[in-house]
Amino acid sequence: MTTFSVRKFLAAAVVAACLPLVPHTASAAPAANLPDFTDLVDKVGPAVVNIRTTTRVSNSGARGGLPPGMDDGDMSEFFRRFFGIPLPQSPQSPGAPGSPRGGDNGGSGGSQDLPDNSDAEQNSGVGSGFILSADGYVMTNAHVIDDADTIYVTLTDKREFKAKLIGVDDRTDVAVVKISAANLPTITIGDSNKVRVGEWVVAIGSPFGLENTVTAGIVSAKGRDTGDYLPFIQTDVAVNPGNSGGPLINMQGEVIGINSQIYSRTGGFMGISFAIPIDEAMRVADQLKASGKVVRGRIAVAIGEVTKDVADSLGLPKAQGALVSSVEPGGPADKAGVQPGDIILKFNGHSVDTATDLPRMVGDTKPGTKSTITIWRKGQTRDLPVTIAEMQPDKSAKADQKKPQPPKQRATNALGVAVSDIPADQLKALKLRNGVQIDAADGPAARVGLQKGDIILRVGDTDITSAKQFDEVSSHLDPQKMVALLVRRGENTQFVPVRPRSVQK
Repeated sequence: MTTFSVRKFLAAAVVAACLPLVPHTASAAPAANLPDFTDLVDKVGPAVVNIRTTTRVSNSGARGGLPPGMDDGDMSEFFRRFFGIPLPQSPQSPGAPGSPRGGDNGGSGGSQDLPDNSDAEQNSGVGSGFILSADGYVMTNAHVIDDADTIYVTLTDKREFKAKLIGVDDRTDVAVVKISAANLPTITIGDSNKVRVGEWVVAIGSPFGLENTVTAGIVSAKGRDTGDYLPFIQTDVAVNPGNSGGPLINMQGEVIGINSQIYSRTGGFMGISFAIPIDEAMRVADQLKASGKVVRGRIAVAIGEVTKDVADSLGLPKAQGALVSSVEPGGPADKAGVQPGDIILKFNGHSVDTATDLPRMVGDTKPGTKSTITIWRKGQTRDLPVTIAEMQPDKSAKADQKKPQPPKQRATNALGVAVSDIPADQLKALKLRNGVQIDAADGPAARVGLQKGDIILRVGDTDITSAKQFDEVSSHLDPQKMVALLVRRGENTQFVPVRPRSVQK
């Protein structure tokens, strides 16, 4: 082992000796092309604030807390060992911000000197924000101030203010608070539509409660759909707990987004972070400042994604649009003639590429506006006029926990389902015009999750009106092609692509 190591070293030395000498300045040249963020930080930094929230708790069960935004044990020990940063005092420690005994250096500390039935402020969260106007309006994330009894805003000059909550919009994760101050430094609002993938961006905030921390990176993607209400700007800027609500800044010193989410398996930064586009955030902030709430439009439909299998089976050129799974009786879409199974392709002439596009388009439309939706139904497009209604607070729906029952009989048709007719009075009660009920499912139907009690409304483009007709339609299906079944389960309706099996006749 030693001989081998010496030989490797000697060989490396010989190669190095044969290389031409290069002046030291040549190797440093590429560094001159790297961006310098110092002027940008000097310009924007004073408008970025730290936000700390507290809740009122009983001291009877209080114990020393960890620094805001840190996980129990591991993170505090990490900072103590590797950075030598003293741990901030717990909310109940003497002299800690918000402590009932603030400034008192006597006694044993903590809550031991307080009556068991007294209440105290306990730090419940930490985040970041930025000043929108010189008179004290501050923008942050809704989840930063969630469930807070008191909100404290600390400026870079160490002045701390109690903030008044102006409004919160959970759907976009945007909140606006107000502090009583004047002539404050403000941030310049940019245009998130002009953001380009690959451009340099900077985040300023309070990761793990460490104020005025600057990190930099590039824009990794635009319009990143994560299933939330808004599409995000994805970056590789280091964003950690406590950065939430802080600004994402371009090289012109303009805020183009609000740092909101990270992708992480550990709770720390893993190279992917998400920011709310500032254009969307400002639309929300303007409404919150004006009325304390956000008014959105609705057409009263439940929707789902259009998969490639569904698109192929229905003859759509590509997988796009929003699949209508249910329509609220008496709602705008119902009055316009929208039916479960329709695919909404456009709203007011704008293409609906994915299902998450539609709620944003409709939500940004003022209630009472007359609009047009373009649907795909039975191989044809139709334009339907609809009047936008006002969105009401979300209602939590209970999940259907009914377990599928094993089939009592075996289906022999190509789809693997045995069906029966639905009495006219039951169809009326279900507000259905047609359909048959599944009595048993096996083979292809069982593999795609169909079960007893489901109602089949349509096979391909054919409305099903009876069990006899269903068996007739099933007998002519091509086992080489997928077919879409329009299925009703509970209150929801959706297309289920099924590949028929070969049946000997």
